[in-house]
Amino acid sequence: MTLSHNDIKNLVEMFAACGWDELQLEIDGVQLFLSTDPDAGRGPGPLPLPESLPASPVATLEGANNIHGQSVGAQDEVPSNWVAVTAQHLGTFYRSPKPGAPPYVEAGQAVAVEAELCLLEVMKLFTAVKAQTSGVVRRICARDGEMVEYDEVLFYIEPD
Repeated sequence: MTLSHNDIKNLVEMFAACGWDELQLEIDGVQLFLSTDPDAGRGPGPLPLPESLPASPVATLEGANNIHGQSVGAQDEVPSNWVAVTAQHLGTFYRSPKPGAPPYVEAGQAVAVEAELCLLEVMKLFTAVKAQTSGVVRRICARDGEMVEYDEVLFYIEPD
């Protein structure tokens, strides 16, 4: 396995998003060291680390608080009997098993216990997210193809 430019970019984005202090990785002779500590030098290397990194751009989407006709907002807007389905780890959220395929579930759809709801992908490793209860999917809180964080709410299910 070799690291592509895109793989390294994804690693840097995940490192920044998850709040780690340090990451050291070596794959096929390629060494990657990331640290939030500017003094955490690892000895002489081929390229010095920049003193500061430019701030990541933050995109705002019009209508970002309205997904699939359901308002996504504060926790107090969710009925107490709804069950939150959260991300087990950081990754890219996919509603479908492959591009062009229909989504696993839609808002308003009934699901059984252990029904697959979506996929989370990290470094080409896909993990299925499954329903912990049977019921009706009431909200889809993540956007297809976007990065989600550990423990972020992906769906709300109203139990049977």
